[in-house]
Amino acid sequence: MDTRSVIVREARKWIGTPYHNCADVRGVGVDCGMLLVRVYVDLGLTAQFDPRPYSADWHLHRSDERYLGFVDERATEVPRPESGDICVFRWGRCYSHGGIVSNVEPLTIIHAFQPSRVVVEDPVWTHPDLSNSKRRVRFFSVVRKEDN
Repeated sequence: MDTRSVIVREARKWIGTPYHNCADVRGVGVDCGMLLVRVYVDLGLTAQFDPRPYSADWHLHRSDERYLGFVDERATEVPRPESGDICVFRWGRCYSHGGIVSNVEPLTIIHAFQPSRVVVEDPVWTHPDLSNSKRRVRFFSVVRKEDN
């Protein structure tokens, strides 16, 4: 199985896990940032790190690109996503929401989404807040060409 399929398979194991800020226990609680950490770190695709602590509403009061920074330090920005890549959305004052691409057309992601209260896999267009062009979505990949 290729790396991209392994990433998506691992992310899907988290579907239904309740949304809980700063948590990272499958079936118990996770947020969108820690979902990315658990999938990519646990698969050995990035070195161990922990971006916590952070408040649940940090993105509404701060402009520093903390979330974007931890993604950018570990992945390469790409113009078009493939399955297994990361997408990040500008939410509040900075990039502060992300998910794992499971399908490109339509763009479908696996993400711990606070409004849904659980980890879900769904097309971005089903969420007007995410599909809003003001969100300025960006894509990143940790998959090296030789791992495709």
